[in-house]
Amino acid sequence: MKYEQAQTELYAADVVSIEPYASPHFAKETKGLPAIIEKGRKFMGMIETMHQYAVSEPVVAGSSFACTMRMDVTMKGVGRMDMTELCVYEVKDGKIVSEQFHV
Repeated sequence: MKYEQAQTELYAADVVSIEPYASPHFAKETKGLPAIIEKGRKFMGMIETMHQYAVSEPVVAGSSFACTMRMDVTMKGVGRMDMTELCVYEVKDGKIVSEQFHV
């Protein structure tokens, strides 16, 4: 998975990332590409084992697209989790300006 490479190439500098809810590990909203890259590094560092990872084909509507992402992971100190999210992205001037995750 090349999250950081994709973010660097495809995200706007002032991109916003919105989680379904705030947690002890992540704020509800993260602003700016450097902060989002750091959030991704932190999340990947929390994973002990990635058992399975899948992303659906995108559905495109105007300047937005959405896909589902499924991860079957063992999280450090937490155990195995099977997570599926709907990921919605908004694009402006050829760059992703927002990402929002729904569970």
